[in-house]
Amino acid sequence: MPARPSIRHPAPALLALLAIAPLGCSRLDERQGPLTLTLISPTFSAGAIPRRCSCDGAGISPALSWSAPPTRTRSFALTLTDLDSPLGYSFVHWVLYNLPAAQRSLPEGAAHPPQLPPGAGQGLNDDGHLGYVPPCPPGHSPHRYRFVLYALDTTLPLAPGATKKQLLQSIARHALARGELIGRFQH
Repeated sequence: MPARPSIRHPAPALLALLAIAPLGCSRLDERQGPLTLTLISPTFSAGAIPRRCSCDGAGISPALSWSAPPTRTRSFALTLTDLDSPLGYSFVHWVLYNLPAAQRSLPEGAAHPPQLPPGAGQGLNDDGHLGYVPPCPPGHSPHRYRFVLYALDTTLPLAPGATKKQLLQSIARHALARGELIGRFQH
């Protein structure tokens, strides 16, 4: 009888790390609201995020623009996550909320506080900092970065530094529409 191959189990420390890693991410559904907004970035070239918007460049947020929302829209919220993070969950790069309902775009570099409209708030990214953390995937494989814009029927009672999980909990039952955009980046 042939010998059975041995099955190696992950080290207990690795299992413990994987068990606690998802705490920073949200298990809430990001697909709140119908997908009826068009979200684009004039900064991207053929879907690629340019180096100036990454850790290899200036690390500035890309320009974004979107279509008109439903008439009951009172504010917008935006999240940015790395869908290919090797950490076992989608790494949060940006949480932005309470953008004015009349807003239809964000300029390149808008994540820097002087560029944000009055009343807009930024949340914590998974680096533990407020605002935008640029794409910086480990290794040299391409990663996909998903921007999700939500049109909301309210402004959110969130303090600066809210997490993505807190944002998604707050927008439940308030999302009128959403738009998604995938950008790619590779060193």
